[in-house]
Amino acid sequence: MDWKAALGESNNNLEKLRESHASAAKGFSALHQATLKDGALSVKDKELQALAIGIVKQCMDCIGFHVKAAIAAGATRDEVAETIGVCMMMGGGPAYMYGAKALEAYDQLA
Repeated sequence: MDWKAALGESNNNLEKLRESHASAAKGFSALHQATLKDGALSVKDKELQALAIGIVKQCMDCIGFHVKAAIAAGATRDEVAETIGVCMMMGGGPAYMYGAKALEAYDQLA
C-alpha cells in the first residue's frame, strides 16, 4: 500500500466532508486539537494510544494518520512495534494483521 497516496486521498475526502458539514468538522477538529496536546500524557503517548485504537478498530485511515502524527511526535519504530504488540494481546489475529499494516506505514512515512 502506498501510504502517502492513501493519506492524500483521505485528506481530499475529508475536505469534501468539511465543505458539506462544516460545523461537524470544526467540532471534531476542536476535540482533536484539545485532546492531542501535551498534558499529563505526552503528545507521543497519546498518538500511540490513538494508533492502538485505530489498529483494534481496523481503521486504515486512522492507522495512517496516527502513525504519521506519532512519527512527528518522536515515536520510534520500536515504540510503534510495542504498541502493536499490546494491540495483538488485546485484539488477537485481526490486530496482528492491522498491526502489520501499521508497521508498513511507519516504514514508508518515517
